[in-house]
Amino acid sequence: MIEVVVSRLGMDPASQAYVVVLQEKGGERLLPIWIGRPEAESIVTQMHNMKRPRPLTHDLCKSIIMGTGAVLRRVQITRVENNTYYGELHLERDGKLTQIDSRPSDAIAIALRLSAPIFAAETLLMLADDDEEESSEFEAPMPDLTDTSELSAEQLKNYLEHLRPEDFGKFNL
Repeated sequence: MIEVVVSRLGMDPASQAYVVVLQEKGGERLLPIWIGRPEAESIVTQMHNMKRPRPLTHDLCKSIIMGTGAVLRRVQITRVENNTYYGELHLERDGKLTQIDSRPSDAIAIALRLSAPIFAAETLLMLADDDEEESSEFEAPMPDLTDTSELSAEQLKNYLEHLRPEDFGKFNL
């Protein structure tokens, strides 16, 4: 397993699906994972420290984990089968480790909330195209929040819908 970080979030123009791109920590290899809109919203909300008036599902998961006295030790993206990625949450409580099956997008959103490391199977990582412009500093333009840290659902929807193909980058799978 190789430690990865969330590098960017974008939209695949071909499928109109959201993609979270994980990058090898301290390296160049990438792992793009196509995810649903709610998970994309949850990830971007946490990445930009935006507060919602009510907790999202992943905030609830964080509260449950902490409330039971467990610690999220790590998340793992383990494999892909039939174009479906598989992940795991590794929770520890009272010295006992428990692995919980999870969609990678949910695992990533929870890991971000609990500052847990994210790992991916080495076989899933790939190098970006050589002709791709490096965009490690990628940040899609955030909407103007005008002196508030809360983002309305409409602002978040607008942000996600206006990600450009060049914000995402080029990947061959």
